[in-house]
Amino acid sequence: MTGSGTRPPAGLPDHATDPMIRVRDAREHNLRHVDVEAPRDQIVLFTGVSGSGKSSLAFGTVYAEAQRRYLESVTPYARRLIEQVGAPKVGDITGLPPAVALRQARGGGSTRSSVGTVTHLSNVLRMLFSRAGAYPPGAEHLDSDSFSPNTPIGACPHCHGLGRVHTVSEESLVPDPGLSIREGAVAAWPGAWQGKNYRDILVELGVDVDRPWSELPAEQREWILMTDEQPVVTVHPVRDPGKVARDYQGTFSSARRYVLHTYATTKSASLRARAARFLLSSPCPVCGGRRLRPEALAVRFAGRDITEMAALPLTELAGVLSGAVRAADLDAAGPPDARAEAAAALVGNLLERIRTMAELGLGYLSTDRSTATLSSGELQRLRLATQLRSGLFGVLYVLDEPSAGLHPSDTEALLEAMRRLRGAGNSLFVVEHNLDVMRQADWIVDVGPGAGEHGGRVLYSGEVAGLARVADSATRRYLFEQADRTGDRDVRRPSGWLELRGITRHNLRDLDVRFPLGTFTAVTGVSGSGKSTLVSQVLTGVVAEHLGADADDPGQLGAREGEDTGAGHEGGGGRAEPSGFTALPGAEPDGSATFPGAGPGGSTTSSGAGPDGSTPEEVVTHVTATGLEPIRRLVRVDQRPIGRTPRSNLATYTGLFDAVRRLFAATAEARRHGYDAGRFSFNVPGGRCENCQGQGSIFIEMLFLPGATAPCPVCHGARYNPETLRVTVAGRSIADVLHMTVEQARDFLRDVPGAVRSLEVLSEVGLGYLRLGQPATTLSGGEAQRVKLASELQRVRRGHTLYVLDEPTSGLHPADVDLLMAQLRGLVAAGNTVVLVEHDMDVVAGTDWVIDLGPGGGEAGGRVVAAGPPHVVAGARDSVTAPYLARRLARRDGGQRESGRRDAAAR
Repeated sequence: MTGSGTRPPAGLPDHATDPMIRVRDAREHNLRHVDVEAPRDQIVLFTGVSGSGKSSLAFGTVYAEAQRRYLESVTPYARRLIEQVGAPKVGDITGLPPAVALRQARGGGSTRSSVGTVTHLSNVLRMLFSRAGAYPPGAEHLDSDSFSPNTPIGACPHCHGLGRVHTVSEESLVPDPGLSIREGAVAAWPGAWQGKNYRDILVELGVDVDRPWSELPAEQREWILMTDEQPVVTVHPVRDPGKVARDYQGTFSSARRYVLHTYATTKSASLRARAARFLLSSPCPVCGGRRLRPEALAVRFAGRDITEMAALPLTELAGVLSGAVRAADLDAAGPPDARAEAAAALVGNLLERIRTMAELGLGYLSTDRSTATLSSGELQRLRLATQLRSGLFGVLYVLDEPSAGLHPSDTEALLEAMRRLRGAGNSLFVVEHNLDVMRQADWIVDVGPGAGEHGGRVLYSGEVAGLARVADSATRRYLFEQADRTGDRDVRRPSGWLELRGITRHNLRDLDVRFPLGTFTAVTGVSGSGKSTLVSQVLTGVVAEHLGADADDPGQLGAREGEDTGAGHEGGGGRAEPSGFTALPGAEPDGSATFPGAGPGGSTTSSGAGPDGSTPEEVVTHVTATGLEPIRRLVRVDQRPIGRTPRSNLATYTGLFDAVRRLFAATAEARRHGYDAGRFSFNVPGGRCENCQGQGSIFIEMLFLPGATAPCPVCHGARYNPETLRVTVAGRSIADVLHMTVEQARDFLRDVPGAVRSLEVLSEVGLGYLRLGQPATTLSGGEAQRVKLASELQRVRRGHTLYVLDEPTSGLHPADVDLLMAQLRGLVAAGNTVVLVEHDMDVVAGTDWVIDLGPGGGEAGGRVVAAGPPHVVAGARDSVTAPYLARRLARRDGGQRESGRRDAAAR
């Protein structure tokens, strides 16, 4: 039911004049036969705790129904696709206009996808160089595609438009030349049978595989590692006594050929990551890393080639373009007037696009910035900027937390962009947790009161002020009450200091910074100020190297997943570290380490840096670090998805599914049929449904629309075949268990030691509403980060641990933020160090130390503006963050005084 009124009168309303979108009997996911209405041509916010059902209502019901109606209007073939995908579970929706969804991206894009390709800036910039660029004398005029590294006519033929080339060396392929080939000297070769096959072939070719590698003849070493020949040799394998060993024809592959072929062709993330460890990457020697053919690079505009233009921050690019047009810098072949006219028109188009992006706080980005390096909030705002220029009228925009990852100073710009869409005659349905955005909405729909089965009801639908009267609303308490959310205010004294000096990376220039140990530290600053570079790359890279691990090693960083390594099903050989999760133990008992270039007094010079989505070879240079000795472990928890396919889910990621499968394998029914735990894995043949290969869903190509998934028509989403589903525990099949929420499973599996601890911690971090089998690809960045944190919290922790988190509150309701902060404060209370990148001023106000970077983004940032306890940073003059932090501290102090007065009155 709704909180603003009653049902409309009997009979259908006049849709031409009715200003409302009316939803009747919505039943998607946890929605409980919801009836709700919200106005068109307004900014409507959908609020509620994580898992309450707000996204199921806004996206799963309203947007899905709009998409279904659109497809119904097209070809009969498209209508057949609708039947496969299925319609949302809703009785009726009236007053529904055409809809456009801007969702949070759950994963990184292609390395070829960039800010320019997403916003179409690249198209216009290429056209500018094609039509108005200065060509060398006698040069042929180039089409705009010639300026794109993503086309055959534009891409550098040597690197195929990637800008980098991968090579190998004897040192990278054979890290320990003291070993023999039999002992594994050629580390780049695969293990198991294939590696033995290569070794046996060398024996047949007369190579001494028991001689140390360094003692083999140089020409022999060169051939083994680098040859392109693939001789086929009859192998006479030697096997253990009692084993049959037949001769076979073996094909040899050099270590270089194997590594390059695996890196280029494998679909396995773990194999690709392993191959990458043996590669040396460098800028392409032909194009110098600029990705284009020489003919395109020779064309100039405003004295720059197109790659130099694309590398400029957008705000700087706008200045260069404006200056070029004003100065009439158009000396080239062709009619000057026509060229000037083309330049003016194209530059005007570019400036308008850049202005919109700058208004959304994205002016620090460059056109060539890879989308793989963007946060989900940045990517969604880029798409929003594109929509602002589309000129659409009468459209319903459905937005997914557009303020995620946004500094408070940019919130007003976001609100203005939303108002512009509304002013153009459009409607906005926005799923949002930001309290400042809520306060500026025209209408609010609050869903709850809790998550999962405890939610699914519309508690209120109406103007924002009316929510203050809804006692059951979790949102009301944070929106209208000045509760102190900063927790224990006894500021901790540092147990030591970790100092980094001479940092130069991206926009950080010779930066010195100190991190207090044994405390809770927040790193703040506007978008693009250098926060993630400092924390997620430099800090983690230096600490990882100190602990004896390469920060760029994907194996150490947990780039592997259950579905790739076999974790989560029989034969996996143990559970791998999950994606986006680092847990690096110290290499030496005292936590110390010696680096190349170690300085006096225990200081170290490190060249390590964490991955940032660009290239692993971009490293920090000449960073001097002191104070590392107390740190014994590094745990990095970021917002990368916990899996890239629907096969990864909550149960497999946390490892609890191993215990569940063993539970089912121990039943009398399973033993009678000879089923082991592997039978209950949906990742391997045997017990799974072979029609969907255990995914529970099938992918449907939707012609010119994005593809969609639908339940498997054979197993109906159960993932398993009927024989496997007949095995039950307490009347529940393995599919039933995967369909349980964490809360339900916690009760059902309370006597299973291998599962109960994981479920308890997941509940403690506020994820009790998630289902065990929910595909990892459907989790938000905030949910994924909490799942990773829960995986760490369930471990037995030894020694001082550094926890690094990147915007952990992004996408979380304030109530969920409080749960997360309680867990993080518990880690600090146990003697550990927590460092997080954060925009939520409520969280920042509750930390012990703040490091504020800025003052602006891009080249205008990259320095420490202020550092100290929150109240000190709140008074910094040059800090963009300071006034917002000061207001939060003032509200907290005012709330504490008001609470004190109420307590005194009660006494």
